[in-house]
Amino acid sequence: MPLAMALANRSSPLVVAIAAVLFLAGRCVEDAGAVPRRLVPPLARPIGLAALAFLAWCALTLAWTPFPALSLRMAGEFLPTLVAAYLLVRLAPGRIPAFAAPLAAAMVVLAGLTIAVGLATGLPLQRALGQRVAEFVYNRPALTLAVVAGPLALALWRQGRRVLALVALAFAALGILRSVSGAAAMGLIAGGAMFALARLVPGRLAVGVAGLSLGLAVALAPVEGDLLDRFMPEAAHERLVHSSSRARVAIARSFGAAVAADPWVGAGFGTSARFAETPVAQRLDPEMRTLLAVGHPHNAFLQVWAELGVVGAVLVAAVSMLMLAPVAGSDSAERATALALIAAAAAIALVEHNTWAAWWTAGLGAAITWLRDAGHRTAQAPLPRPSAAPDRTPS
Repeated sequence: MPLAMALANRSSPLVVAIAAVLFLAGRCVEDAGAVPRRLVPPLARPIGLAALAFLAWCALTLAWTPFPALSLRMAGEFLPTLVAAYLLVRLAPGRIPAFAAPLAAAMVVLAGLTIAVGLATGLPLQRALGQRVAEFVYNRPALTLAVVAGPLALALWRQGRRVLALVALAFAALGILRSVSGAAAMGLIAGGAMFALARLVPGRLAVGVAGLSLGLAVALAPVEGDLLDRFMPEAAHERLVHSSSRARVAIARSFGAAVAADPWVGAGFGTSARFAETPVAQRLDPEMRTLLAVGHPHNAFLQVWAELGVVGAVLVAAVSMLMLAPVAGSDSAERATALALIAAAAAIALVEHNTWAAWWTAGLGAAITWLRDAGHRTAQAPLPRPSAAPDRTPS
């Protein structure tokens, strides 16, 4: 996926879909009766029920969306990729062959080099392929590296390939930091800081910090713009001039005003692309309507509030909190990596992309798959010495 994204920055949904179909076919050949047992029980657990309730609420908002065709188009992009990611997360771990992780590390290295070399040499690959020649074409690949590299490194570490794990992390960081994506760099920093924290403090404390952070991200999203407008110093804006921080604050204020005007049910799933034309937008002052036309609020949590209202926000908070329960019960390495993934993804979601973007859903699905696969492995033990009697332990 990382290299495919570096070559075509919307390709990750196709990669996940193909992988999901192949693992589904393999599991059916192996034991078709086991497939439902892998897929259904998690949906009956509290987190599964909360996730299904959230998706049901998304579907219900189609009843009052002012742009049914747009909402259905967004659902048609998001839901198939979500289903493919779920299949991959449930069916692939424990069945990924040992050679796949080193191969994936090679793809991470190549992706990081493609980004760094491409930006240093004026994007020759994009010119040769007739693609758009702009530095931000590597933003999505960099964001994909920010979530996938850590879980993949853990899988490599558990195989005993520690040098390769560190190499993959180094080249992922190279691609992220060389890109012009401030969101990817923010995700890298947040993930690294959370990993360090989780390794240094008791597990429950680290999980508590993650839960508090996620809760605040959801709760404060509608007033994010006002808070930043009031407390963000001018010097910070000057340092972030290339990230258009002033425009982002104004966008957050505009969407926050729309949430305040109609906080209960939202404008409808997927309406951000035409939010300036929604009925709630027409009730705002003209100066607050202009930036509603940017396509999305550059904050996933604020987008949920604007499109799905307080009900959607409460359900997102519930899923987020329930997600932390299995993390708290995992071993220290898995817990630290999972919390780092959550921190990186949340940091990126605070400042970047449309919430329902299929390429983002696919990247998270791949990251969770590697994380769960690492949980099926233990660190490689030293090879046993030869003995006269053959080892008859089944492999």
